[in-house]
Amino acid sequence: MYNNLKNSVTLIGHLGKDPETREYAQGKKVTRFTLATNDYYKNNEGERMQRTQWHNCVAFGKSAELITTLLRKGKKIALQGKLEYRDYEDKDGNKRKLSEIIINEFHLLDKLEESIKEEPIAA
Repeated sequence: MYNNLKNSVTLIGHLGKDPETREYAQGKKVTRFTLATNDYYKNNEGERMQRTQWHNCVAFGKSAELITTLLRKGKKIALQGKLEYRDYEDKDGNKRKLSEIIINEFHLLDKLEESIKEEPIAA
């Protein structure tokens, strides 16, 4: 019962850029994009402030294909996935750590018709 809660992330936000899709072994696809989530709070003067957090998101397989077809920069989505960390070397050879949300499912919160109008789906 609790296995699904051990490493579960749910976010609602806006895409920070268009999704980027790459193909790897045997035609499988991986899609990456950033997602901005906003928190609001009042500062000491009582002014409403906004804090934006950026999340690296990754999708595989059918989800990767759907995201590439339906989503563009600025679109509002809800997603559920798990948090993973990985190490990599940057172009200067420095070791870095990266956190990513591996998407299990997502829901487009903007109207579907607007997404299709912007980018027609090829038959």
